[in-house]
Amino acid sequence: MNGILPLWKPKGMTSFDCVAKCRRYFHTKKVGHTGTLDPEVEGVLPICIGNATKIVPFLTDTKKVYVGTVALGSTTETEDATGNIVEEKEVTHMPGKIEIEAVLEKFQGTITQIPPMYSAVKVNGKKLYEYARANEKVERPSREVFIHDIQLGSIDEEKNAFDIYVECSKGTYIRTLCVDIGKELGYPAHMLQLERIQTGSFSKKNTVTFAMIEEAAARGEQEQLLSPISEGVSHLVHQEVDDALMFRIKNGQKLAVTDAPLTNNPFVFTNNEEVLAIYEKHPEKPDQIKPLRVF
Repeated sequence: MNGILPLWKPKGMTSFDCVAKCRRYFHTKKVGHTGTLDPEVEGVLPICIGNATKIVPFLTDTKKVYVGTVALGSTTETEDATGNIVEEKEVTHMPGKIEIEAVLEKFQGTITQIPPMYSAVKVNGKKLYEYARANEKVERPSREVFIHDIQLGSIDEEKNAFDIYVECSKGTYIRTLCVDIGKELGYPAHMLQLERIQTGSFSKKNTVTFAMIEEAAARGEQEQLLSPISEGVSHLVHQEVDDALMFRIKNGQKLAVTDAPLTNNPFVFTNNEEVLAIYEKHPEKPDQIKPLRVF
């Protein structure tokens, strides 16, 4: 079985838990997820099965879309609702729509984030959450991420909270974004809840649940739930090739740029819409392109 399972990850499971379950349902060890979701976050988690595991880094690199809730008045050690409160301030004035939207505008485009202590980012070979659990302090490296779009949703004045819609690059911590938005509004803040509603071309409306997978597996029809590998690389430029060039591509040969004059990097070769390989410009030979993945 080869393809991409558009899974809706439930709350209470790690991304690795989901991979382990899918290995049992699809009877293969060749399973990989495409972007970690925290256990308390639900949402779109494409799972690559079989040969589709070759595109994991390309699908991980796609744009993500989230809907989350910013809660003002307190921040926590984990930056979400699961952690212990480390700072509190009474919300004497709940910001209104115009005030919040003005702050959100500041977070459009390239921003700098400092990853939360309770995260899997490694410093000196050790994950940040391991330092946090051992109560050890360590300097966290800042990183640049890109916010394609950020919009205000509903405002809940009783809870001193408001919803945000965020389209962003990989590596963006929405927890940290919520904290930083709160700071701009003059209050400690944390992320109250979060859903990932899209990863690349996979959105909430075309996901499957574990209940659906279990039912399909009982009938031996779990393969029908898989999307083709091409959907996982739909964000890359595709070029259809003839049978003669297909033979060379499937054998992983380097090609002259004149064989396939593409300007984007990396790019996908297809034959009859079937993904053959992902190629890139040769880093040392400008007149050649070379394979990154061959299917």
